[in-house]
Amino acid sequence: MKRKRFTEEQTIAVLREHEAGAKAGDLSLKHGISEATLYNWKAKFGGMDVSDAKRLRSLEDENGKLKRLLADAMLDNAALKDLRSKNV
Repeated sequence: MKRKRFTEEQTIAVLREHEAGAKAGDLSLKHGISEATLYNWKAKFGGMDVSDAKRLRSLEDENGKLKRLLADAMLDNAALKDLRSKNV
């Protein structure tokens, strides 16, 4: 099954429908998501505005980039230490 990537606006709109009283089962069928996905969104984005959700997504992307940079630097450092120990 192909994964869909919902925008922040779509996610918040689904959560607003749920807060308005729509049942989770009905929403999951209507939007093509599982009930577990709905509850995960509620845990992650519950009470947020669209701008807050966009900021969260951008911070998560930036954090991922920084983690990759750190991993690359650590790998380079380990390779240099290994090379230096072989030369000595």
